[in-house]
Amino acid sequence: MKIVFKIIFAGVAFAALLAARPARADQVYYTPRDLLADFFRSSQNVTYKKVAIDDAEKQRLQHRLGYVPQKSSYTFYVATSGGHVDGYAIIDEEKGEHLPITFAVKLSPEGKVLRQEVVVYREARGDEVRDEHFRAQFVGKSARDAIDTDQDIMAVSGATISSRAMAVGVKRAVVLFDELVKPSAVVTASR
Repeated sequence: MKIVFKIIFAGVAFAALLAARPARADQVYYTPRDLLADFFRSSQNVTYKKVAIDDAEKQRLQHRLGYVPQKSSYTFYVATSGGHVDGYAIIDEEKGEHLPITFAVKLSPEGKVLRQEVVVYREARGDEVRDEHFRAQFVGKSARDAIDTDQDIMAVSGATISSRAMAVGVKRAVVLFDELVKPSAVVTASR
């Protein structure tokens, strides 16, 4: 009887020890290489463009986003075929409840969201933001849209903080594209 009690007590103590540790669930869904290959399956070439943010750009971004992005530069991937731009992508992070969520946004040549994916999810709960129904809300959005869980994005019940993080991250992606990457309209002078 003492042995059974000790085994039960040891099992309860072990379970309590596990419960006391902070939960962490790093889940890698894509490598950057695999994701870009999936985003741009028919493109001939994928290169990148690193954009630095100077003080004037920080002010413009703060005006449009309501905050200054923490990074001093961002990398946009550019997919091309035959000299034509097929689209763009950015892989970035946004803080979830406790840890960063790595995500990617695929953009059309005009800067509209074509797809959004969670690349790495590190929180113990809330990974429902990976669900197709949630992610589909971003498709077609551009820098002109609110992209906010209080306006045009429905947060996932039980994943409210992660939903907000994804909305903030996607909004940042389209605004960065609009401000720093989007090709300027070619002005031709008629003589």
